[in-house]
Amino acid sequence: MKGDSSSEGHVQNQNGAKHWAWIVATFFGAGYGKPGPGTWGSVAALLLWAAFAFTLHPSTLILTLALTIAVAVAIALGVPAATIVERESGRTDPGFVVIDEVIGQWITLIACPADWRHGLIALVLFRLFDITKPFPIRRLERLPGGWGIVFDDVGAGLYALVIASLIRIRI
Repeated sequence: MKGDSSSEGHVQNQNGAKHWAWIVATFFGAGYGKPGPGTWGSVAALLLWAAFAFTLHPSTLILTLALTIAVAVAIALGVPAATIVERESGRTDPGFVVIDEVIGQWITLIACPADWRHGLIALVLFRLFDITKPFPIRRLERLPGGWGIVFDDVGAGLYALVIASLIRIRI
């Protein structure tokens, strides 16, 4: 479970060789946002999605493919980065590690129409599932290191994706 953001100070990387891991894990510093660093990570992910969708106006297929690739790359980098930062900080699932929220938010947005109404619905649903962690999502936190940090949010993103898709059918 993420640590209490109000009591977490900024932990600095002491090893320059692992600096990339801190950049990835905090998603370029979004994880240092207060209060609620996880929400800042989700908002950063939403804003990147919106910038891509509203600036380039990709087709639905291209937007879906781009997000799927972004999720795959973020998982490939995020799991080892979260593992390194967890170890270096001495904290279990540190709150400032938000690459997991970015991944979960992007998963929720994969089938989302490119408009603010649907984007905000996706944001609220992902945060709801990430915070409440319905069964069996909480069990994924037991995976070792970065796997547990990232994959509970993958689960929350999948739950939110399904519910957001059902809501889209109705609106």
